[in-house]
Amino acid sequence: MNAPTPDLQQPVQTYTLAPSRPSLVLPAGSCDSHVHVFGPVNEFPYAEPRSFTPADAGKETLFALHRHLGISRCVIVQSACHGYDNRVVEDAIAHGGGRYLGVALVPLSVTRAELQRLAAAGFRAIRFNFMKHLNTGASVEDVVALTPMLAELGMHLQIHFESALIHSLGPVLQQSACPVVIDHMGRVDAALGREGADFQALLRLLEQPLFYVKVSGIDRIDATPPYLHGIARAQELVAHAPDRVLWGSDWPHPNHTHVPDDGVLVDALARFSPNPAHLQALLVDNPQRLYRFPA
Repeated sequence: MNAPTPDLQQPVQTYTLAPSRPSLVLPAGSCDSHVHVFGPVNEFPYAEPRSFTPADAGKETLFALHRHLGISRCVIVQSACHGYDNRVVEDAIAHGGGRYLGVALVPLSVTRAELQRLAAAGFRAIRFNFMKHLNTGASVEDVVALTPMLAELGMHLQIHFESALIHSLGPVLQQSACPVVIDHMGRVDAALGREGADFQALLRLLEQPLFYVKVSGIDRIDATPPYLHGIARAQELVAHAPDRVLWGSDWPHPNHTHVPDDGVLVDALARFSPNPAHLQALLVDNPQRLYRFPA
């Protein structure tokens, strides 16, 4: 018997309404470098078509979560659920008191004028997906062709891809004219260990100053709490390139296997970044240098 077709219009609750309070006290100025905002849908409609419909997870809920976790700065990444209409992120930036910046989704046909407008509104990068459920159909060569314009505007490139693609995408991304941020530890299979071919390719890319990596998603590359394999891979990345790692909660956790506890994700930082200097770099210094939060 065939499985029932999911109702793509039925809202999916992707985050916990009562996250635990972390025991780890974060450094002043700590930044959550990867979150999304969804809706509210009556103000910011979702794109058509889309792969699923999330429950509302708007800016006020995000701001409250960050107060609860002890986070004072954030980078909001435009979600494919809202498509190329970046107003939902722009609105959150405008209400964030200078402590919230953004990453936009744009088509390859984006104009310089639109990128300039986004940069002025607080967007520091554009993101392209090379995931089966999100692929925009862009080639990596076409994406890299945009990077001279990004560099002129003080923006950078953020890339999200299936882990096996690192071997083909990496050589092309090395030609980028601006920094390249790799999402979610390259979506490697954490259980394959440090010697996994995809993880080794990621380590080699990080030997080049052009690349940053988000050590977000310990719960994505290892779906089983307490995420021991995910924590181990994050620890190795932080030790390998301490000045080019960024951390994000990935709230509200769309397209996931389970609903993680955001307090647990914060406390995991103490395990994969036990060195206070590395934790300071990961949460404060590196995001400040890359995203240029206003004073």
